[in-house]
Amino acid sequence: MTSQTPSPRFGIDVSKRWLDIAEYGCAPVLRIDNTAQAIRGWLRTLPPGACHIACESTGTYHRALVELLIGAGHQVYLIDGYSLSRYRDTLGQRAKTDRHDAGLIARYLAHEGARLRPFSLPPRAVTELRALLRRRATLVRGLGRMRQSMEALPGFAREVRAVTERIQALIKRLEQRIAALIGASGWSDPYRRILKVEGIGALTAAGLCATFHRAPFGRADAFIAFLGLDVTVRQSGTQRGRGVLSKKGDSEMRRLLYNAAMAASRSSTWQPFYQRMLQRGFSRTQALVALARKLARIAFSLMKNASDYVPQQHENACART
Repeated sequence: MTSQTPSPRFGIDVSKRWLDIAEYGCAPVLRIDNTAQAIRGWLRTLPPGACHIACESTGTYHRALVELLIGAGHQVYLIDGYSLSRYRDTLGQRAKTDRHDAGLIARYLAHEGARLRPFSLPPRAVTELRALLRRRATLVRGLGRMRQSMEALPGFAREVRAVTERIQALIKRLEQRIAALIGASGWSDPYRRILKVEGIGALTAAGLCATFHRAPFGRADAFIAFLGLDVTVRQSGTQRGRGVLSKKGDSEMRRLLYNAAMAASRSSTWQPFYQRMLQRGFSRTQALVALARKLARIAFSLMKNASDYVPQQHENACART
């Protein structure tokens, strides 16, 4: 009986300027430029067949690498920085350099790869829409900080007003681009259905549409977990720890849903649900998170079943739903 040779496993530490590449069980670590030309050159040196390659999620610097790897037919895994940091601590590894991290990622993939899910490229509209929402949020935060910083400084009112108007115009252009992208992507029908839910505005509806089309979610629980609104379980013996949100998903979507929950809590439809959460001992924040999770579940159901929203009071609904 012949044993099958396992596919090569690589760990890649990504930075803006270069990539450090480590093959599990091999040395030394290879460093190449983080450019499409250098990546293609390295890909030509790989053995035939699909390799298993993991890299740390870095926001933007890993995107070109991931697209080229998947385009070449390799299995790609994205490792979040928090998990990698905890893994480093469990191994007692004191050094933290780009080369050490590349080897650590390769080891993580070799030992934990069986439970990891290969990364798949989202539709381009999903990537673009989520990027637009994040950039808009950055502008809004920056505008708020500038106003707070300059309001007590006399003599600059005209300049501040001019900058504010320019930023607001840019925010409006981003919102117009988001609306146009919804129409061009064929998401107008689910978008309109979600907008009928009390509290959910245009930006939240757009983000929910993008999230729904990111992957084929079979159940609402998977959708909630992807958003990072699922509650973790902490239990040891008879002791039950306080459950907290996993926060594994897009932080901007959680912020939008929380804002939607604040608006919904003042409506006649959702106020009974919100008040019931408070009566059960929930803090205001916890009650709003429960309501945000409820709104996300309803949005998922509307998109999954292509059904219309029918308002009703939710006096007896539990926090989980």
